[in-house]
Amino acid sequence: MPQPKTKAIKSLNYKFGLSMAIEILMPALSPTMTEGNLVKWLKKEGDKIKPGEVIAEIETDKATMEVESADSGILGKIVVPAKSDGIGVNQLIAILLEPGEDAKAIDALLAKHKNAGSAPAHAVASPVKQAVNAPIVTAPTPVTHTGESRIFASPLAKRIAANEGVNLSTIIGSGPHGRIVKADIAVTTVAKPVKMALSLGRNSQEYTIEPLTQIRKVIAKRLLEAKLTVPHFYLTIDCEMDNLLALRNEINVSAPKDKENPLYKISVNDFVIKASAHALKTVPKANASWTDEGIVRYNNIDISVAVAIEDGLTTPIIRNADQKGIAQISNEMKELAKRAKANALKLEEFQGGSFSISNLGMYGIKHFSAIINPPQSCILAVGAAEQRAVVKENKIEIVTMMTATISCDHRVVDGALGAELLNTFKQYIETPALMLV
Repeated sequence: MPQPKTKAIKSLNYKFGLSMAIEILMPALSPTMTEGNLVKWLKKEGDKIKPGEVIAEIETDKATMEVESADSGILGKIVVPAKSDGIGVNQLIAILLEPGEDAKAIDALLAKHKNAGSAPAHAVASPVKQAVNAPIVTAPTPVTHTGESRIFASPLAKRIAANEGVNLSTIIGSGPHGRIVKADIAVTTVAKPVKMALSLGRNSQEYTIEPLTQIRKVIAKRLLEAKLTVPHFYLTIDCEMDNLLALRNEINVSAPKDKENPLYKISVNDFVIKASAHALKTVPKANASWTDEGIVRYNNIDISVAVAIEDGLTTPIIRNADQKGIAQISNEMKELAKRAKANALKLEEFQGGSFSISNLGMYGIKHFSAIINPPQSCILAVGAAEQRAVVKENKIEIVTMMTATISCDHRVVDGALGAELLNTFKQYIETPALMLV
């Protein structure tokens, strides 16, 4: 966040005619953030800004978050444009001017950061930022690009070329410094031989690379860390669901209504959260995690629930799940999932938790094993509820079954403890009335 200046410093700067331009730096919006993506500017150069006003949206390693200004003034210069990736924490992204200041104050502050070498090397290589700082060229010189040299093209030209299967190395750019622009691609597309229209239409560009978002980078790092450093083992059990489904239907049919809309609608996943919480309360040794100093025993039961979002997944938390009613869990989970998909969760709503649940039953997945979410020691993978033929007292009956698999960190939860926890979960699922007592 921008660092506020004291009144004393301001008065001295005014007295001696020093620049009072205020730095707006890339903030650290989460404990693990080292760089972020500048998604959008909500203010433009020349806009007046008050303290507390939202000025930009930043994509961190966890979510997309709003950034507020700590000072008042006029947005004099946007240093890092929107849709810029890999901006280091504390890098200068904009400059705020106070009354009476002009472009000289901006130039002075930019010179200060240039001399201090504040811009990271990867920022210099960004085509977006090169375009911002490029000198004005009155007579562009066409340049032919070879396959060995770097190809300079606008983002729009690259996108059109990818869609049309155009090889950029064969294009002569007419933009500044021979940069390939949209018009160059259009000319090349029109000039294609007619026989290409009669071909099979194979794209000459065999693949494209989608840039990694901060969220995807963190997911990859944490999952790799979990698989390499946590000794996983897996236990699977089948649960009969008919009693639970009957109770769920009875609760939903009897739900109070507000203007014809029920105040809650219970899902199978709500019961899974509730049953997991009760199982952890019954088997408290499993509500723990590993550290080099010792095993951490959690005194509260906080259930992390995996929610799919556009860039991967996140795990909003139902805190004190063992103490909450099924309707409260249901409404809270719906609200958390809604805000998770909008990247609007607060840090405390997805950081922490003592046990995780991943439910792919709604996708028709019968059985799977999940990767533990460190530092937690267990994650429960829940499959779809489906009708199966089972043998009961020498008779074949059709019952609704659900397969659940628990992944355990063997350093904390050994086989016997994991089996006790999973069997306790099964007991609550198959006798759901116990969860309502």
